[in-house]
Amino acid sequence: MLYLVGLGLGDAKDITVKGLEAVRRCRRVYLEAYTSVLTVGKEALEEFYGKELILADREMVEQEADSLLKEADVCDVAFLVVGDPFGATTHSDLVLRAVKLGIPYKVIHNASIMNAVGCCGLQLYNFGETVSIVFWTDTWKPESFFDKIEKNRRNGMHTLCLLDIKVKEQSLENLMKGRRIYEPPHYMSVNQAAEQLLAIIQSRRLQGEKTEITENTICVGLARVGAPDEKIASGTLQQMSTVELGAPLHSLIVTGTMHPLELEMLKLFSVDSSSFENNA
Repeated sequence: MLYLVGLGLGDAKDITVKGLEAVRRCRRVYLEAYTSVLTVGKEALEEFYGKELILADREMVEQEADSLLKEADVCDVAFLVVGDPFGATTHSDLVLRAVKLGIPYKVIHNASIMNAVGCCGLQLYNFGETVSIVFWTDTWKPESFFDKIEKNRRNGMHTLCLLDIKVKEQSLENLMKGRRIYEPPHYMSVNQAAEQLLAIIQSRRLQGEKTEITENTICVGLARVGAPDEKIASGTLQQMSTVELGAPLHSLIVTGTMHPLELEMLKLFSVDSSSFENNA
């Protein structure tokens, strides 16, 4: 059996009882290590689960999935995912490969950022399409995520923006020379994401466009959701570009049309209450 086990949002103890029982009876346990991160390290998980974990990076999951599924038809293998197993499309590919090889699978769900964002008071059924905001480079500055946020906003919907994670990335030079040397992990912060959105707004204004989102659009910054030191800050997009929320992982919400209850909840986390008065 292949078990896909959600680990939840924070530390080792966020795994469900059902998930923990599955992990403890598996011969091999892989920890997916590139779509998200826990607030604790691999060692803390190993100690709590009583199992040695094999780190599965993007390369292994996407290019060597068959080695990961090896013997899963004769023994139990677990694949651990931060959040919920289906928070990333990669894991659907793993299920399809298992089915093709005749390996039965079981999914053990858990909380993920997709539903935990409700902690800020915005109602989950008022969210539109989730977007990913990627790190810009000097030569690559995509704006497709902005268009999706605009579309949601036109429809009155909130947008959850998942912020870029760079884990086990190679520099262009090392890639070209075939050197397996990797850059240090790099996580996008709420203020970096806000700065990129503000840059797009400015650029489109110069082109004579009127954007749905402005510097005064109410946004919410979230950091380490589910952890004891979770942080939430609400305010304008401009304020989000200067807010400091500390260590990763961060997420950003761009609001749509708000119910009075949602507005009241967001005020609990406001950087400056006057930003809400202006947006009333």
